[in-house]
Amino acid sequence: MMCIIKKKLWIAFLVFPFSVSYAQQKEFFNLNEILQHIDSNNVLLKTYGYRATAYQYSAEAATAWMPPMVGVGTFMTPYPFQKTMGNNGDIMFRVEQQFPNMKKLNAKKKYLESLGTVENMNRSISFNDLRAEARLQYFTWVIALQKIKVLEDNDRILQTMKKIEAVRFPFNQSQLSSVYRAEAEIQKNRNMILMPQGDIEKAKAFLNGMMNRPGNEDFTIDTTVQLSMMPDMAFDTASIAQQRGDILKMDAGIQSMKLNIDAMNLERKPAFSIQFDHMTPLSGMMPYSFSVMGMMTIPIASWSRKSYQSEIKSMQYNISAMESERTAMLQQTQGMLYGMHAQIMTMEQKIKSIEEKVIPALQKTFDASFNSYQENKLSLTVVLDNWEALNMMKQDVLDEKLKVIQMIIQHEKELYQ
Repeated sequence: MMCIIKKKLWIAFLVFPFSVSYAQQKEFFNLNEILQHIDSNNVLLKTYGYRATAYQYSAEAATAWMPPMVGVGTFMTPYPFQKTMGNNGDIMFRVEQQFPNMKKLNAKKKYLESLGTVENMNRSISFNDLRAEARLQYFTWVIALQKIKVLEDNDRILQTMKKIEAVRFPFNQSQLSSVYRAEAEIQKNRNMILMPQGDIEKAKAFLNGMMNRPGNEDFTIDTTVQLSMMPDMAFDTASIAQQRGDILKMDAGIQSMKLNIDAMNLERKPAFSIQFDHMTPLSGMMPYSFSVMGMMTIPIASWSRKSYQSEIKSMQYNISAMESERTAMLQQTQGMLYGMHAQIMTMEQKIKSIEEKVIPALQKTFDASFNSYQENKLSLTVVLDNWEALNMMKQDVLDEKLKVIQMIIQHEKELYQ
C-alpha cells in the first residue's frame, strides 16, 4: 500500500511542474492575427455593420404596399323623426387599396441600399484608423524590447567594470569613488529600463482594448516582424482615388445622392387607388347597390411639384460641392504623400549611415578603451564616457527608427484613409 502511495506522489510531483508551466503559458499574437481580431471583434466596427444591416432592412421595407383599408357605416340614412318614402338608408361596407408606382418604390429601395454602402465605407475608414494605431503600438512594443535588450547588455558590461574596480581597490589600483561611480551607472541603467517597460504595458493595454479584450490580459508578440521600408513610387490622383477610404466614401455619397435624385424625379409619376363600396339597404323595398371609384394623384400640379423640384435642385448643388471637395482632397493628399515620402527616405538614409558608420566607430572606440582599461592603462571615467556615447547612440537610433515607423504608418494611413 505504501509503495502505491509513494508511486502516486512521485507521479504527482512529476506532473505538477508541467501543469504549472502550461497554466502560465502566455497567448501569442503576430501582427496579422491582432489585425484580424480587431477586424472581427472591435465594438466600434460592429456598429457600422449594424447600421448597414438596418439600411438593408429599410430598403426591403421600401417596396411594401400600403395595407388595404376597410370600413363600415351608414349611407344616406335619414335623421330620426323624419317622414321617409320607404328608404331608410343603407349599411355601407368599404374596401380601399392604394396601388403605388413600383418604379418609385424600387428607386427608393436602391437609394436606401446605397446608404448601407456609405456605412460600409465609414467602417473601412474607422478600421484604417484602428489598424494604424494597432501597428504603431505593436512596433512601439518591438522597439521597447530592443531598448531593453541594449540596456541589459549594458548592465552586464557595467557589472564587469564594477567587479574590476572592486578587485583593484584593495591593491590601490583604483579609487573608492570609481566603485561608487560604477554602482551609480548600474542603477541609472536599470532605471532606464522602466521607460520601455512602461511603453510595453501601454501598448499591450491599447491592443487588448482594440481587440475587445480585458486591458490587463497578458500576451506576447512576434518580435521578428519588420516594417518594410518605403519604396520610390508615384502618387497619381487616380490611384489615390481608388485606395483612399474617404474618397471612396465620398464617391458612394455622390452615387447615393444621384439615386435619391432619381427617386425624387419619379415623384412626378401619379399614384393610383381604388375604392369599392357595398350598400345593404335598411328597407326591404330597396335594392342592394355598390360603388366603384378609381383615384389618381396629380403631382404635376404647380402647388405640389415645388417640393420635389426644389429638393432635386438642392441635391444637385450638394453633388457639385462634393465633387469639388473630392478634387481638392485628392490634390492635397497627393502633395502630402510626396512630402512625407521624401522625409521618410531622408530619415532612412540617416539611420543607415548611423548603423553602418557611426555605431561601428563608437563600438571600436569603446572596445579599444575597454581593453586598455582591463590592462589598467586607462581610467574608468574615460571608459564610461566612451560607453555612454555608444549607449546613447544606440538608444537614439532606436528612437529614430520608431519615428520612421510612425511616419510610414502615418503615410499608409493617409494613403488608405
